[in-house]
Amino acid sequence: MGFFSGRASFLRFKVNGPAPRLFDDEHLDRLKDRQAGRQRIAAADGVETGWTAGEHVLDTDFHLAKNIINDTLTFDLRVDTDKLPGDLLRAYYAVELKALSKNNPSGFASARQKREAKEIARERLEQESKDGRYKKRKCVPVLWDKLTNEVLFGATSLTQIDRLCSLFEQTFGVGLDCITAGRRAYHLAEVNARTRLVDDSSPSPFVPGISPTDVAWIADETSRDFVGNEFLLWLWYYTDVHSDTIKLADNSEVTLMLARTLNLECPRGVTGHETISHEGPTRLPEARRAIQSGKMPRKVGLTLVRHSDQYELAIHAETLAVAGAKLPPPDEAADARGKLDDRANQLRALIETLDLLYDAFGQKRFGKEWEAELTGMQKWLKREERRAA
Repeated sequence: MGFFSGRASFLRFKVNGPAPRLFDDEHLDRLKDRQAGRQRIAAADGVETGWTAGEHVLDTDFHLAKNIINDTLTFDLRVDTDKLPGDLLRAYYAVELKALSKNNPSGFASARQKREAKEIARERLEQESKDGRYKKRKCVPVLWDKLTNEVLFGATSLTQIDRLCSLFEQTFGVGLDCITAGRRAYHLAEVNARTRLVDDSSPSPFVPGISPTDVAWIADETSRDFVGNEFLLWLWYYTDVHSDTIKLADNSEVTLMLARTLNLECPRGVTGHETISHEGPTRLPEARRAIQSGKMPRKVGLTLVRHSDQYELAIHAETLAVAGAKLPPPDEAADARGKLDDRANQLRALIETLDLLYDAFGQKRFGKEWEAELTGMQKWLKREERRAA
């Protein structure tokens, strides 16, 4: 059910309002008020949205034991779209056109008859669709964590995000802000009184003369989401040159490996992008040549170990979205409810680990050590270039 089974993929949002004192029947009643299938008038784009209780696309049976787990509220966003079958539309059009033009002396249909046949075919199909036979239903898991006052959403599509934010605000009266790399950097800088350093930052010249001063995939000049790309490149550098273990702000340690997948793209938008799938993609010569030419990582597979717990996932640079996260298995001795509670704790532990790891980078990126660190990364890239030659 949603985030409580299988691998987890999610984008994080901060709730613009106070955290609930606790989740109770009031929250479930609000979900019921906007449950899927209750909306009678579709949106302007013909799409209907609503909440479901998570077991399947038609499940609207919300109750405490199922939807409130370990201080989290879990449910699904259901998106209903009328998908008229194109092959049937063409068939209806052909039938109507034949009937309209059968008495034409020329044997051919006129332009007016073609327009009329098309209108009749569409009207017929739309009439049939009113009973829901052509409706496509898709559910996306949502989890609201009271302890962090964050919402996890199992999709990264901008269209789906807009639907989530709109319906969530209509339901609970509070908005959502996506926790991207730039916004997370600002938040950490506020804690350390370094917001001015984030404000004044620009893409670092990892390859002098080649690295651009702006990034093609970030259109907003005020955005600092390029810091996420630098974060992934720094992880690559640190594990290659220093150690695969990083000490975190809470005095714990995380051991990491870049594994399975690596997406790289030219920040100028000139030389394209490449995707490498390998158990150790950063060790391949083509990956090294790519970053030496100025390309930046946009998605990286990670294996993390902290507090003896191992996580496997892929992380997107600009949004810090998590994809395909494999969490440690629950305690086999626990009962069904205990396993659900343990799963919620493991999700929190993964997010905490990623935040602490991002903070370890931020302390360097927006601290006095960055100039020396950047010089080290530039030398690392040059050294690898000579080795390859």
